Amino acid sequence: MIPTTGQRNTQKIFGAVDLYRPRFYYAHGQVFEGESYTIFLTALAQQYRRQEVFLVHDNAPYHKTPEVQEWLSCYGHRFHLCLLPPYSPEFNAVEPVWHHVRMHATHNRYHATEDEFIGVLDGTLSSIVDNPRQVQGCLNPFL
Repeated sequence: MIPTTGQRNTQKIFGAVDLYRPRFYYAHGQVFEGESYTIFLTALAQQYRRQEVFLVHDNAPYHKTPEVQEWLSCYGHRFHLCLLPPYSPEFNAVEPVWHHVRMHATHNRYHATEDEFIGVLDGTLSSIVDNPRQVQGCLNPFL
């Protein structure tokens, strides 16, 4: 039996995976909305200063906000945001990474405090950043 507090503890995590290197990037957000997403995109753009990037993402409402459109006016010459068809997570290369994180950090686990939960989550995410080869096998179908 797994103890529970009776409350759901969620974290807002933005993530991206580079299929060809491989690399994984993530950042915490307060909420999923345009402003916090553009902060993540700006940090991601700093990693690819001299490269053209095609970022494939789902149809979350915050991906299409005015803030993102404004961000594209600055970075759109080298950063291309490509939307997946609606309801098609099987085409999203970051989904296997989220599955890996759930299996190693949250699935069937009890975290007594929010700080403990965030620590375990960050530990798993940082582990992927430090050693992305651990998820490379599940990314191969996207290559």
